[in-house]
Amino acid sequence: MKKVITYGTFDLFHVGHLNLLKRARALGDYLIVGLSTDEFNLNCKNKQTVISYDDRKKILESLRCVDLVIPENNWEQKVSDVKEFKADIFVMGHDWAGEFDFLKSHCDVVYLERTANISSSELKNHIQVNGNISYNIKTA
Repeated sequence: MKKVITYGTFDLFHVGHLNLLKRARALGDYLIVGLSTDEFNLNCKNKQTVISYDDRKKILESLRCVDLVIPENNWEQKVSDVKEFKADIFVMGHDWAGEFDFLKSHCDVVYLERTANISSSELKNHIQVNGNISYNIKTA
């Protein structure tokens, strides 16, 4: 069985998240998602989540393409997670290209293209600027 592992916050879950997770899962037989905790987001990433860790975890666990959700508590845990869960492939969005190449001595590293015109940051900005949640997503 080929195991794939990826990490993220997955706040304001949208089609870009779903596309990335489906494409990551298609690379193997089992998908592990390291979900950034609220504390990690606030203290290390300088981000305030809109949706709580527990609710984001429930959303991810409800997806057919996700097999296991684990907490991401710090940047350094990736090597130990790859080893512990015997991951064959580490996947991140292309905007992280090169950042996780140090994992290549433990597993394959793949950077996937993100879905154009959608991100949680864009959604948060749109809501803040426009004062509403109406947002037209134009995906290819």
